[in-house]
Parts: sequence; C-alpha cells; structure tokens
Amino acid sequence: MSVAETQARIAALPCWTGPITMTPLNGGITNVNYRVDDAKGSYVARFGDDIPEHQVMRFNELASARAAHAAGVSPALIYAAPEITVIEFIESRTLTPKDVRAPDMLPRVLELLKTFHRDAPKHLRGPALIFWVFHVIRDYSATLDIQGYNDIALVNDLVRISDELEIAAGPFDMVLGHNDLLAANLLDDGARLWLIDFDYAGFNSPLFDLGGLASNNGLSETQEHEILESYFEAPVHDKLLQRYSAMKCASLLRETMWSMVSQQTSQLDFDYETYTQENLARFRAVYNTYLQIKG
Repeated sequence: MSVAETQARIAALPCWTGPITMTPLNGGITNVNYRVDDAKGSYVARFGDDIPEHQVMRFNELASARAAHAAGVSPALIYAAPEITVIEFIESRTLTPKDVRAPDMLPRVLELLKTFHRDAPKHLRGPALIFWVFHVIRDYSATLDIQGYNDIALVNDLVRISDELEIAAGPFDMVLGHNDLLAANLLDDGARLWLIDFDYAGFNSPLFDLGGLASNNGLSETQEHEILESYFEAPVHDKLLQRYSAMKCASLLRETMWSMVSQQTSQLDFDYETYTQENLARFRAVYNTYLQIKG
C-alpha cells in the first residue's frame, strides 16, 4: 500500500474529532507509525497487518496492549480497525541503550517489566498466544528454507545450537512476556516510564525478557547479576546463571533470524542485511561467554 493510501485510510477513521494533522514517526522496523493530532488530543496511528512469518497476530497485540494499559504500564488503546491501531500519544523521550544502562534508570525499567509480568495477565482477555522462542527459531528456519535463503547451512547450524539452548534453559516458569525489549520500546515522560509495542507479546519464560533487556541494551555482567537478584529477590546461583545465559543467547539468535526473514519478506525501507550481521556477531560473542559459563 502506498504512503498516500495509508494516510487516507488513517484519515478516514471515525475516531477523530475535527480536522487532523498527520506526521510520520520514524524508527519502527515492523510497522508504519504516524502521530495524529485532532481537536481533542494527540495519538499514534500504527499501520500493520498480521505477520504470520514473525508470529505477529494483531488480535493478540490488541489484547496485550489493553492488558498492559489496565496494569498501568502502557498508554491507552483508543481505537482499532483492520490493519490500524490508534494509541494515546505520550509526550516523552524514547530511551536509548545508554539510558537503560544508567544506574538510576535500570531499576526503574526492571520494576516496569516486573509490573507488566505480574499484573498484565490479570487483565488479559480472550485467546492468548505463547511466544516460545525455540519454536520461533525453528519456524524461521523453515521459512528461510522455503524462501531460498543464500546461506541455509548457517541457518541449520543456528537451529542446532537453539535446540541445545532449549534444553539448557529449563526448567521454565511462565509469565506474560513483552518479548521485544529494545530501548525504543521504553518511553520516559519525565515523571514515569511507559512500555509500548506488544507485537510479540505472549506467555514465555521471564528469562527471555531479562536476557533481551541485557543483550539489547549492553548491560554489564555486574548489571546482569543485579537485575537477576532484584527480579527473583534471591542471590544468583550457578544454575540460574546458566539458564539465564542460555535464554539470553536464544534472544539474540531469534533477533538474528528475525532479521534474516525480514530480509526476504519485509517491504519497509530498512537495512536488514546489516542488522542481521550485527546481531549475528553479538550472538556469537554471547554464545562464547555462555560456553565458558557452562564449562
């Protein structure tokens, strides 16, 4: 769909009060986003359909977003139509990985995540999805095979590693996970933090979100121990550290293969090839550390 057609679809929604202005929001690598201002306020209009190859189902995103808002961690969902979601716009700054790592910020981010894990499931309604990273990786492998990816031997090797990590990461607890803890999905309005973008939300091990928080934001080893101790409210023992490290590897492996699939399927103007290589290098570094921890 062209830019003009997308904007026309958004402008035609019945939720606006009076004339609107529409401004593109940059930075999304899954959806097309606009800020929309009308007589009553400001909103974000997100344009995107189901993306089955990425396990993204919009009914699940909407249910998770409503649950997150009810839990007090996310802006309100104002309106939903096929392919379009309208969310309350928060005057805020988007965090960077450097922001997340800051000593005064990281505990606030972790508390926001704990609140989502603990309270959002109480408000979730309707069918719920499981986001099982190891299934996602296997499914990505099948998609890449069908798409004729140019290095299927690498893909097969990554799946072999993923199968080993799945065994090492257990046994598993279960929470409602965000499953995409990039700094770009955290907002600071000056008084509080907000969690946004629930495309990949689903029940999962909390270790996946903790590992994603660390790997996506460059946490130090000391900070990783701190978030584990704070989250589980207990000292970090060797078995937990090994399970966490395996899941952290899986989070980076999934991000790498997400980008591989996006290279083949996405129409967005984004350099997925470079993103693939960056995440593959990060995965290999973290995996080598995991092997040392495993012994």
